[in-house]
Amino acid sequence: MRLLPVFPVLAFIASGAAAQIPSGAPLRDGLPTFAPILEKVTPAVVNIAVLQRSPEEQNPLMRDPFFRRFFGGPGQSEPQIAAGSGVIVDAKNGYVMTNAHVVKDAREVLVTLKDNRRLPAKLVGVDPGTDIAVVRVDPQNLVDVKFGDSDALQVGDFVIAIGNPFGLGQTATSGIVSALGRSGLSMEGYEHFIQTDASINPGNSGGALVNLRGELVGINTAIIGPAGGNVGIGFAVPVVMARAVMEQLVKFGEVKRGRLGISMTDVVGGEGATVAEVQADSPAAKAGLRKADVVTGLNGRPVRGAAELRARLGVVPVGETVELQIQRGAEKHTIKAQIAAIESGGGGGEAVQELAGAVFQEVSKSGLPGRSRAVLVTAVKPESPAYRHGLRPGDLIIGVNAQRVSSIKELTGALKRRGGVQLNVLRGDNMLTIPVS
Repeated sequence: MRLLPVFPVLAFIASGAAAQIPSGAPLRDGLPTFAPILEKVTPAVVNIAVLQRSPEEQNPLMRDPFFRRFFGGPGQSEPQIAAGSGVIVDAKNGYVMTNAHVVKDAREVLVTLKDNRRLPAKLVGVDPGTDIAVVRVDPQNLVDVKFGDSDALQVGDFVIAIGNPFGLGQTATSGIVSALGRSGLSMEGYEHFIQTDASINPGNSGGALVNLRGELVGINTAIIGPAGGNVGIGFAVPVVMARAVMEQLVKFGEVKRGRLGISMTDVVGGEGATVAEVQADSPAAKAGLRKADVVTGLNGRPVRGAAELRARLGVVPVGETVELQIQRGAEKHTIKAQIAAIESGGGGGEAVQELAGAVFQEVSKSGLPGRSRAVLVTAVKPESPAYRHGLRPGDLIIGVNAQRVSSIKELTGALKRRGGVQLNVLRGDNMLTIPVS
C-alpha cells in the first residue's frame, strides 16, 4: 500500500459510491432526504475567485527597473486566477471564512453567492499555520451558517460537504467522520484534522463540512489522493479551532501565538498528552506543571493526544489564561497558566548564508528536548529566502535532519551537507520540520 501525497483542496464533487442514509434523516414524501438541511446551509457557502499576482510581481528582481530592461516589463506575464470556496459565518458583519492557500498572493478577491451576486472582498487576515483565512464583503442580505461543536463529533457521525468542485458550481456530498485528531500533514504542526470520506476534490478548499443539524463543524482543507483526485480521504479544520483563529484575525489581522513552555508526547495506550519537558521560568513552570503530568483536558474540553493539545494551544492569544486538567499519578489536578509571548531575542545576532534574510543567536534554555542550547531566530526579513522556507522570529532551531545542533557553527556545518536538509524547529510549544532546499 502506498501513501499518496497530500494536495490542497480546491473543490467538492459527488463520488461514485452511493451514500448511506442515516436513520432519523428528514423525510419528504416518505423518503429520507438531506434537502431541508442543504436548503438552510447552501446560501452561506460561496465561491471565491482570486486574482493572484503574476510571477513577475512576485519576483523582487522584477520590481527593479534595471532588471525589467533585460527581462521584459510588467504586463507580459498575465496575473493568475484561482478559485476555491468559502463560508459566510457572520452575516451581520460580512465575514467569510476560507483557506489561507485559497487567497494566497491575492491581488483581488471576488465572492460569488448562491444567488449569483458577485461581491468584491477585502482580505481581513491569513493564518498559514492552520490554513484559515477571513475575507469581508458588503453585509447586505447575507445568510450565515451557525457554528457547531466539532469537539462533540464522533467517528461514524454523518456529515455533509458543500463547495464548488472543478468550477462546476455548488455541489454537496455526504459521508461520515472517518477519524479524528489527524496530524502530520503540514510543516506548521497546528493541526488535528477531522477526516471524512465525504468526497472532496480540487476546487473546494474553504468549503463547509456540516452536521445533520446544518451546523458548521469544519472547513475542508486537504485530501490524500492520486493527482489530486478523491479516494475517500479528506480533511477539515475543526470549527472550534477555525473559529478561534478567525476571532484573532478579525481583532488583530493575525494570530498572536504564544507559549506555555512544555514539550509533550502521546500517552501510550490511552488518551491525553504526557508532559515530556517543562522549560524553566515558563508559564507552565510557574503554574506548577511537572514532567510526566498527563494533560487530559484544556478549558474543560477533553484532550485526545499531543498533536491536538499543541494545535489548540497554538490558537490561544498571548495573555489569555488556560485551564489544564491533569492526571498526576493517582491524583487529578486543575492548573491555570497564562500564555506568554514567544521570545524573539531582540533582533541581534549573526547571519547564515544558507538561510539568507534571517538573524540567529545562540541561547541556553532549560527544558529543551535534548541538550539545553539551541539557535534562536531573532529576526526574519519578509519575502527573504529564510522567510519563504518558513522560518519566523522566535523559532528555536534544535536540530538538522534529526541531529542535534546547539550553536551557529553546528547549524552552518549541517546546512552544507549534500542532499535534502530539514530543520527541526521548536515554535512555542510546537515541534516543526521545515525543509530547506
